[in-house]
Amino acid sequence: MINEIRNAVLAIVNKNNYGYITPADFNLYAEQAQLSIFEDYFQSYNNQISRENARTLGTGYANLRQITEEVIDTFSMVQSLSQYAASTFSIPPDCYLMINVLANGKTAEKVSLNRINQLLASNLTAPSVIYPAYVVSGGLQGTTPPPQVLVQRITMYPTSIISGVTLQYIRYPRLPKWTWLNVGVNGDPVFNSSAADYIDFELPETDSPLLISKILQYAGISIREADVYKLGATDDTAEYQKDRS
Repeated sequence: MINEIRNAVLAIVNKNNYGYITPADFNLYAEQAQLSIFEDYFQSYNNQISRENARTLGTGYANLRQITEEVIDTFSMVQSLSQYAASTFSIPPDCYLMINVLANGKTAEKVSLNRINQLLASNLTAPSVIYPAYVVSGGLQGTTPPPQVLVQRITMYPTSIISGVTLQYIRYPRLPKWTWLNVGVNGDPVFNSSAADYIDFELPETDSPLLISKILQYAGISIREADVYKLGATDDTAEYQKDRS
C-alpha cells in the first residue's frame, strides 16, 4: 500500500515539475498523515454516535459507526504491565487510549488524583482487592541530564497490588516507512519491501485517497508550491465533508 501511495504522490508532484520528494521526506509526511487520519477516527466516531442517537445514521452496510468502530478495534491491545515501583506500573509507550485496567482479573476504577485521598480516608470507600482503583500520573524517563521523555504511569489501590495488572488499550499505529535500494536508473531509489525496517501503513485501503491528499499538503508546504497544497487540501476537505454528510 505504501508504495502505491508514494507512486501516486510522485506522479502528481512531478506532473508539472513541481519538485522531487526524497524517501526520507516522504516517510516524514506519511507518519504525520497516518497519525492525523487515525486521530480523526475518534472524532468521526463521536459524530456518528450523535447521529445514531438522533436517528439519522443508517443500519447494516450503511452503519458508519460500526465501520469506524471495527477500524479502531484493529488497534486494540491487551498487555500485562511491568512494575515501575511498588504498586506503580508503566503504561506502554504506544498507548493512545486506555480502555480498562484489570488487577488480577478485577476491573479497576479510574479515579482522579485529588479524589483518591478522599476515598482512602474512609474504610467504606477505600479501594479493595475486590474493587480496586487506579490513578494516572506522569513522569520523566531517560538519562539525566536530558534527553528525557514524558511517560504515563498508573498507581494501583490498594497499594498491596504489586502484580497481575493488565491494560486493555488502543495503540498508536506503527510509523510507516518506505524502504529502498539505490539500484535504479541514475541511482534512483527502488522500493524494497524485504528490508528489515519496512513498515506499511496500518490504515484501511479505503483511506488511500485521504493519505495521498494529506501527504500532498505537507509536500506542497515543503517545496513551496501552493498548487500542490491546495490540491491536497481540496481532496481532504471533500473526504471530510463526505464522512459527515
